[in-house]
Amino acid sequence: MKLRTSAAATALALAAALTLTACADDSGDGATPSASASSSAAPETPAPTKEDVAALESVKVEGEAGKEPKLSFKAPLEVSTATSRVIDEGDGAELAEGMKVTIDFVGYLGADGKSQGSTWAQKAPQSFVLGDASYGVLTEPLQGQKVGSRVLVAFPSQDAQGQAVTAVNLIEVTDAKKIPTRAEGEAVEPEKGLPTVTLDDSGKPSVEIPKGYEAPKDLVSQPLIKGDGAKVKEGQTITAQYTGWTLDGKSFDSSWERGTPASFPIAQGQVIDGWVKGLAGQTVGSQVLLVIPAEQAYGAEKSDDNELAGQPLVFVVDILDAQ
Repeated sequence: MKLRTSAAATALALAAALTLTACADDSGDGATPSASASSSAAPETPAPTKEDVAALESVKVEGEAGKEPKLSFKAPLEVSTATSRVIDEGDGAELAEGMKVTIDFVGYLGADGKSQGSTWAQKAPQSFVLGDASYGVLTEPLQGQKVGSRVLVAFPSQDAQGQAVTAVNLIEVTDAKKIPTRAEGEAVEPEKGLPTVTLDDSGKPSVEIPKGYEAPKDLVSQPLIKGDGAKVKEGQTITAQYTGWTLDGKSFDSSWERGTPASFPIAQGQVIDGWVKGLAGQTVGSQVLLVIPAEQAYGAEKSDDNELAGQPLVFVVDILDAQ
């Protein structure tokens, strides 16, 4: 999922700061409901070198758990690959892939040792699904840790000008919870003539486009399962399972195929307009069929840079959580 990029505002972004997901830009999991889709092959992350480990060992962490810590180190500090070090072991629930994890963190720039801001200062802890490829830099360091753990993570990244830098972050895990893997609620009879959605035993959807089906002029947002959770509000971040198809029935992106739900801010400029207008107002636990006109997807005009531009799209979205 290429929703979050180093140049875009993200769920884990700090004002005028690097993001924890910056080095996940090469995760390359295909086209997405982001405002601009792209794709690339997913490289295998190399193991840290002795020099990387030594660099992270040199970082001094001051301050107690639950408050913003101060990091100090001799600049410039550089690592060649994502490198982590456990500062404190927690005693809460153990983290596992698929769990919704909430963290506080502070970010420093390896080049000059200056703080780039923190969630403590903003009073804005951030959450994501452990295992989501968009947050791949956090999966290995946090998996198997427990709530209450503090983990130091450094990784190669880019600044706002695209220059190579090393980001140094102290992450404190403040909460973790299991979330459903599929929509749960009351089945809804869809309007006639829409694409037909079939679910396998796991809840993974497939879609059949009716013969001669014409792209609608207006957005279609059809609940298939009505969840009993709170209504999603524009500006919230949702956690969802989803698959997207073109009108010829070809799937171009699917969280089901990756095996982990994904998180998206339901906000203009962060996801395509059809997601914002089609999912805001739906309830958590719902499954929603979206048929999105091209102008509310990746634009009405075709583009050599984006094969989805100029095409209406079909999505089936299971809303698992919202915050």
